[in-house]
Amino acid sequence: MVSILVLHGPNLNLLGVREPGIYGSTTLDQINAELRRQAGSAGFELEVFQSNHEGELIDRIHQARGNNAGIIINAAALTHYSYSLRDAIAAVGLPTVEVHLTNIHAREEFRGKSVIAPVVAGQISGFGPLSYYLALQALVDMIRSASGHA
Repeated sequence: MVSILVLHGPNLNLLGVREPGIYGSTTLDQINAELRRQAGSAGFELEVFQSNHEGELIDRIHQARGNNAGIIINAAALTHYSYSLRDAIAAVGLPTVEVHLTNIHAREEFRGKSVIAPVVAGQISGFGPLSYYLALQALVDMIRSASGHA
């Protein structure tokens, strides 16, 4: 079965309790369960990894090469300054979709800049958990297109 990697960056393990007025009340476990359900319905396997440590996320991106067909990533605050994460995504050459629960362009000025955006296929932000589900749909379509299977 074709596998997709979902990466969650720093502090996303606290979803549902961390600033619910901004990030909502849905937990990371709930998002992951729905992603797994949707991926399974589409005939894909899902691997999920969350870390508060930049190096662990980079290591997992490296491991995706040859093991996963694509990546969905919410790099959280690392989005705005992690050139190491950007370089890892570029190095593995897998189709990648960047996800954010909030509209990063409508928040503090520093959040509007994504250093990883230039190396991903697209960015989906501002739709809460739906951002992840839209990213999965887009990535599944990209993988199917690349493999010639509709």
